[in-house]
Amino acid sequence: MTSTEICLLIAIIAYLGLTVLIGVYYSKKGSASSTANFYLGGRGLHPVVTAMSAEASDMSSYLLMGLPGLAYLCGVAEVGWTVLGLAVGTYLNFLLVAKRLRIYSEKIGATTIPDFFAKRYEDKKHTLSFIAAMAILIFFIPYTASGFKAVGTLFNSLFGWDYHMAMIVGAIVIIGYTVLGGFLAVSTTDLIQSVVMSIALLIIILFGIGQAGGLSSVIENAGNLPGYLDLTKGYDISTNSAGSFGILSIVSTLAWGLGYFGMPHILLRFMAIRNPKEIKVSRRIAAVWVVLSMAIAVFIGIIGLSISIVGKVPTFQTSAESETIIVSIAHLMSQNGIFFAIVAGVIMSGILAATMSTADSQLLAAASSMSEDILHEFFGINLDQKKSMLVARLTVIAIAIIGILLAWNPQSSVFRVVSFAWAGFGAAFGPVMLLALFWKRSNRQGAVAGMITGVLMVFVWKYLIAPMGGVFSIYELLPAFIIALLVNVTVSLLTKVPSESINSIYDEVKSECEKKDEDNIEKKAA
Repeated sequence: MTSTEICLLIAIIAYLGLTVLIGVYYSKKGSASSTANFYLGGRGLHPVVTAMSAEASDMSSYLLMGLPGLAYLCGVAEVGWTVLGLAVGTYLNFLLVAKRLRIYSEKIGATTIPDFFAKRYEDKKHTLSFIAAMAILIFFIPYTASGFKAVGTLFNSLFGWDYHMAMIVGAIVIIGYTVLGGFLAVSTTDLIQSVVMSIALLIIILFGIGQAGGLSSVIENAGNLPGYLDLTKGYDISTNSAGSFGILSIVSTLAWGLGYFGMPHILLRFMAIRNPKEIKVSRRIAAVWVVLSMAIAVFIGIIGLSISIVGKVPTFQTSAESETIIVSIAHLMSQNGIFFAIVAGVIMSGILAATMSTADSQLLAAASSMSEDILHEFFGINLDQKKSMLVARLTVIAIAIIGILLAWNPQSSVFRVVSFAWAGFGAAFGPVMLLALFWKRSNRQGAVAGMITGVLMVFVWKYLIAPMGGVFSIYELLPAFIIALLVNVTVSLLTKVPSESINSIYDEVKSECEKKDEDNIEKKAA
């Protein structure tokens, strides 16, 4: 290895070592001594950690690989509307769902998302929590696989290492600190990872503009490509011509924002914040960070294309290739001396951060679904704390192994895999969560029907209807979400009304939320 490669590797190893030490620290503090602490951290999450952990776990490898790769290949149309949808979805999720879910989940004693649904509707047979837990396992596996794929691609592109071996090593590190420290370890590393990701984005922007010949050159090169900077057209790199991005495509792409209402790993952060009153602080921090980080990520793709045009990095023709543009820019940076090699190592750590912050959260949510919601609640298997923790950790390992197998093909696209899993969660949980929090008439039968419909429609639309083309070739989340919502409402209205105890708790939560809002208004007036 060259001296620059050694510097890169040292920076990355130092970062990975830090994440493992965090897991060891929280393990010794007892944060993983019980399932309640392991999954929810005792509802003691700081508002800053809540915000940055939620966004870091959300902004998976598609932030530093998927979004820049899509912008590089297709221009600003698809990626621009996707970013807008995600930004609006982030804000609305914090505004509408966060506080009410925090209050509701504590009142009924729920520690996982499936557990919340079951207790919200007094589902004594735990059918609802079982379906929710299975949906989590189904969609978290490909989501986790996309993260492992990003790790393998990173080290393969940077050092020429074997893709599969690099992916396995990365997975081992993620598994390590997740099973050691649980929720608090994951949330703390997510906070650190969000900072590293931010630093990486800023550095790569500044360096990339210089390599492209200045900001004016970046804009000029992008503007010379037909449709590249047009939000209603987009660019087709294979034919060097403008594409078409009409109203239907725009609405379909904006639907990415709907996914937030059903993301278990984000919703868990809302349930874990130490004080519902602090959610406003979290919302502001999260909204600002997500807008800036995604805008910069898209700009990196545009800069990367300009650097390709001047011949300093390769020209890419496929999604799998274009998603390595940030790696190519970092590698270019590392060739400018030891200092820049270390800086490039920080950037590579940023890519790892984006990947790990989502994979760890997903593995933890999947572990809770298996041990708490499926084995304990649905099948009635009573496990002591020690055995329950063992099951949770074995689940993490099992899902990681399956994820590695799914990511075995190095030519798969991070963005496309994430988009499907995102649609699955959004359609399965989003309508149920919104109705559970804001519609008193919703009941268990409607929730079950809506959740099953959401899961099935994602597959049906993706693989049966969308291939028909035309008006049907839209992002599967939008039709699946709408249909699941309609089914939930219809079935709820056709079946019996919720019990008095369910309605009583709903009224208490609503009253408490409204009272807190009134208190805040009075304080502002004073």
